[in-house]
Amino acid sequence: MPLEVPIAREIWEAKYRFCAPDSSGDADFSATAARVAQAVAANEKPAQRKVWEQRFAEAIETLTFIPAGRILAGAGTGRAVTLFNCFVMGTVPDNLGGIFLHLKEAALTMQQGGGVGMDFSTIRPKGAAVKGVGADASGPLSFMDCWDAMCRTVQSAGARRGAMMGCLRIDHPDVLDFIEAKRDPARLRNFNLSVLVTDAFMAALDAGADWPLQFGGEVYRTLPAQELWDRLMRATYDYAEPGVIFVDRVNQANNLTYCETISASNPCGEQMLPPYGACLLGSINLAALVERPFQPGVDIDPARLEEVTTLAIRLLDNVIDITGYPLPEQEAEAKAKRRIGLGITGLADALLFCGLAYGSPAAVERMEQWLAAIRRAAYRASALLAKEKGPFPCYDPAILDRPGLLALDDETRGLIARHGLRNGCLTSIAPTGTTSLLAGNVSSGIEPVFAYHYTRRILQPDGTARFEEVDDHALRVWRELNGDSPPPEDLFVSAQTLAPADHVAMQAAAQRLIDSSISKTVNCPEDITFEAFSDVYREGYRQGCKGMTTYRPNAVTGSVLSTEAPKVPEAAPQSIAPPPRDPVLHGTTYKLRWPGSAHALYITINNAEIDGELRPFEIFINSKNMDHYAWSLGLTRMISAVFRRGGDLNFVVEELQAVFDPRGGAWTNGRYVPSILAAIGDIIETHLRQFAPGQIDLPLELEQPTAAPDSAPPSGPCCPQCGTPGMIREEGCNKCLPCGYSKCG
Repeated sequence: MPLEVPIAREIWEAKYRFCAPDSSGDADFSATAARVAQAVAANEKPAQRKVWEQRFAEAIETLTFIPAGRILAGAGTGRAVTLFNCFVMGTVPDNLGGIFLHLKEAALTMQQGGGVGMDFSTIRPKGAAVKGVGADASGPLSFMDCWDAMCRTVQSAGARRGAMMGCLRIDHPDVLDFIEAKRDPARLRNFNLSVLVTDAFMAALDAGADWPLQFGGEVYRTLPAQELWDRLMRATYDYAEPGVIFVDRVNQANNLTYCETISASNPCGEQMLPPYGACLLGSINLAALVERPFQPGVDIDPARLEEVTTLAIRLLDNVIDITGYPLPEQEAEAKAKRRIGLGITGLADALLFCGLAYGSPAAVERMEQWLAAIRRAAYRASALLAKEKGPFPCYDPAILDRPGLLALDDETRGLIARHGLRNGCLTSIAPTGTTSLLAGNVSSGIEPVFAYHYTRRILQPDGTARFEEVDDHALRVWRELNGDSPPPEDLFVSAQTLAPADHVAMQAAAQRLIDSSISKTVNCPEDITFEAFSDVYREGYRQGCKGMTTYRPNAVTGSVLSTEAPKVPEAAPQSIAPPPRDPVLHGTTYKLRWPGSAHALYITINNAEIDGELRPFEIFINSKNMDHYAWSLGLTRMISAVFRRGGDLNFVVEELQAVFDPRGGAWTNGRYVPSILAAIGDIIETHLRQFAPGQIDLPLELEQPTAAPDSAPPSGPCCPQCGTPGMIREEGCNKCLPCGYSKCG
């Protein structure tokens, strides 16, 4: 089956197409589906393999069921990679040897492509006595710095950047430092952070009581619960982190609470997992199951939904047995409980096809019907698999008394009572950033549509760029059916037009029907008051959410991406030959300090008067750091040559500011600069506006260009993959719509 949308073909080529060293591999997406299906069906009885292989391949090829990216990219390739997306590592011990053993385990897991989550609450606080060595403890954040450095090292050895989640309990003595950690722009950049908030804390907050910070039975400090909550909310309001995990609710609702305790999540938050737990993911494409989009009375056929769900459960269960595991502890945990995470994607588009606006009461009700049908079909499928292949080894009939199973109908409960369950947990809703693009840019996961139309900037092999218009799947279908007739605004709502309460209502309703958790971002307007923002979290807790992640655009987090195509600068007229240099020139020297560099760069721009006009004539870069010598010399010679030939020099600024560093940029004066070269571009831009000698230290107070009345808000941080500004926050992940990059961490 050909992928009909250009962005889908490009995502397949870049991320999921298998190309073997001998030039064989996936000729098209049908071959990818066949490769994955054959690998997964190999776990079936020999006589049944061809039957299941054909059924698996059809579901994948038609994109009605989309296995997670690890499965699509790795299954059947022979590569030594894990097909699990993310892991929670073992309980970190409170001793130096054990801590660094767990650091090694995390490195090995990330080397095979798995993201990791850790609870650092087990490490004693900063300043606590370390018996036997006469020293004070450095605290959990100092060891998180070690994990952060490890992640930078591991990701530099491969194409995929690492993802980590760091958790700390709300009663840990270092929780205030944890909350404020990301105010330092150079710290813990490879972590998502979440605070583990207990029911006892929420009760203290409601009661206006004090809250003790303690470790090992010793109270280190007491402060008002409201003060601690305000500090947590203020950091999230300003920096979009930390997130919040309501950890007691997670354990109370867990199917497997009789045999495990959860204290951390994977990097995107949809899987709360025990020590060495892993999440194996896949999504039902709801948009693909609506057969008559935008027609009166349209709905998803319940029989078809049950059929796809049943097939998906079997496919994911097989993956547990065919995948590799970075650590033997992870394999033992996965096979003892056979936990899977079947989710959905294309929800917002499916609702649009049914004439329902995301967040409306009718949309909530329809989503509940679909998720209830998926839950029932999933448990029935798992019970029948248990009959055929045996229940998961940790199965106990007590699981029938867990909240998720008590809500099932009597027929399904009876089936489980007779045969057991093949899988301890069955459903979660994960981010589907690139797989939703693969499906033709359907709406992602449980999220509303973020942008119905935007422009992708695509770099060509020769270094030039072309621009491609991209439509959301539902909008594209609307136009196919209705031509130029504009879609109704009250139906085609977006993440920005919805109120935070609409986001919370959808997340809370879905959570009641999902075993694990949900990766979702509650988008808030930039001008939301701090009090209203703080109440979003309390309302989420009141409505039964297991965790909350919000995003409020501001100068630090960035704003929404522009949906207008960038203007290509016109070529400027050039001089035939550069003018001669006077013996003495005057200019300005700028001092640039960059994180990770021990020595500053000094950028000198000299001016010359040519034809009665003062303009930049040459540039020099000096530093004690000889690592920069070769490229800085080449850069200054090239830029100086451009300066001397005159004309419009703004394109020099634009080209330098578009350069990104895949290791990450830096925050200067409240704005993100994607690379040291971009910072030099900022300096040249400043120089073009002020011709006065002297020395100016960064961060510079840069003027913001005046936007046209109809233009989009200023763009957000630059993408580390393509360098385009305007990354968004969705499903708890940083995403770039122009190139499809997605990273939860």
